[in-house]
Amino acid sequence: MGSKFANVPVDEGTKIIYQQEALFGNYPVLYQKWHWEGVVAESFVFANEDIADLSDEALEKEVEESPMNKKNSRTTVKKTDDGFTFVNFNFEVLE
Repeated sequence: MGSKFANVPVDEGTKIIYQQEALFGNYPVLYQKWHWEGVVAESFVFANEDIADLSDEALEKEVEESPMNKKNSRTTVKKTDDGFTFVNFNFEVLE
């Protein structure tokens, strides 16, 4: 993995199913699909310095309008002390 995303934190108990570096528009991103306590979801992880020109609301709207996001999917935004912003989407509770 490239150095920009080498230190992306993973919450305790979270299993990363798949991840891939990509571009989201013009922004470098780490795409992740993950599993945690019976929930599967996806995240776009951005380095804070790359999205300094976007508010959390604007970033969330961009992800909500993305073809990757399922219709009516809830999204959340979480900033870490490590310099990353996670936009989580496509939450699915496993039976």
